[in-house]
Amino acid sequence: MPEKVKFYGWNLLAVLFWLDFINMGVPYYGGSVIINDFMTRDIHMSASTRGFGFTLLNIFVGVAAIPAAISIVKIGLRATFVLGSVIICVGALYMGLFTKSAPEYLIAFGVVIGIGIIFATLVPAFTAVARWFRKYRGRANGIAVSASGIAGLLAAPLLGSVIRGHGNNWRLGWFIVAGAAVVAGFLAFFGVKESPESMGQFVDGIPPEQQEQTARTDALATKYPWTTSQAYRTAAYWLIALAGIVATFPFFLFVAHWAKRLIGVGFSGSDADWALGFLTIGTLVGRWIGGVVMDFINARVAFVLGLAVYIVGTYMAITAMPGGNGVWLAYCAALLNGAAYGWSFTCVGTMVAHYFGPAAFPKLYGTMTLLISLIASPAGIVGGWVFDAYKSYTPAFELNALLAVVGIVAIIFAAMPKPGAAVAAETVQAAAR
Repeated sequence: MPEKVKFYGWNLLAVLFWLDFINMGVPYYGGSVIINDFMTRDIHMSASTRGFGFTLLNIFVGVAAIPAAISIVKIGLRATFVLGSVIICVGALYMGLFTKSAPEYLIAFGVVIGIGIIFATLVPAFTAVARWFRKYRGRANGIAVSASGIAGLLAAPLLGSVIRGHGNNWRLGWFIVAGAAVVAGFLAFFGVKESPESMGQFVDGIPPEQQEQTARTDALATKYPWTTSQAYRTAAYWLIALAGIVATFPFFLFVAHWAKRLIGVGFSGSDADWALGFLTIGTLVGRWIGGVVMDFINARVAFVLGLAVYIVGTYMAITAMPGGNGVWLAYCAALLNGAAYGWSFTCVGTMVAHYFGPAAFPKLYGTMTLLISLIASPAGIVGGWVFDAYKSYTPAFELNALLAVVGIVAIIFAAMPKPGAAVAAETVQAAAR
């Protein structure tokens, strides 16, 4: 008998994990938080300009999402990952070799590295999981996109130690990012495989005759081969997009203002730093929990549970004050807000794949990422406006809770669509043409 070939999907998941660690975690957390902090002391850049670079990066992560999706369709997953790593390397080298002014920083970091990150992480990673997994899609997504948070906890502080050990040479930090991107490019070239079919394997490693048997996943994920245009005609797609926006906006606002709020009411700087650490841990835990839950229960229920965590976390964020157990309340607030975002983030990608299948996924998720990024990115600015108007962050955090409620309502109505109406509309339009 021929030897049974081991399912490559789990090996691919390990590759995706490390690509997220290197291509997202190192430039996003290491670059924006660690390296650029040293850079602003040298170039004498204002805090607002540095912050705008981070906002610009988030915007271009969204703007480039559709080109990344088109790249996957045209040249494939592996080539898109490699291209993204090359773009990150170019941006990092420019930062290390040439950047001497704010405009150069904004272009190299905000635009170039932002584009490279989306080509080398989220869109191709979620697409790879959608192609290789169905039964285990949720937990696979949670694992594939959680490594960047671990990089924020481990790699970013290590990068800071290296820079301080070399006379605060922040350019060395960007050379390290460039070298890491080269490693990621080789990892993608040799480790990423386009689909199970390209290796003579099957989704989840399960032969077709066994996949035809009724399983729990059949109630969670479609088997219909949706097209992009058909999916755009469904209310469910746009309701998921709305929920994704209102799940991301609170996190961006929280990240921008949580430390300021804590210090403003009397917490120490070290307490604020620890609270941000708990926020990162929360995103990791949330992505894993959200992924596992999506594999077992209705997608809408899983998403609603994740958004509900925002409401509890917001209450803790508003009530946390120095003294007594206040510091632990602040840590729990950070943990829950991070978990709510991580949980919801995994649900968005998994839900799109469950509802519309792997074929249409790249463009659908690319469009959704664009919308989420563009609309949620100004959250930090909005939080600042609210604080300036009320001299308190309480209304801003109340806005976060309100948005979570909006997301819950949207997801309740986002039932898995049936292809009939969308297909009929497309057929009628085709006939008319």
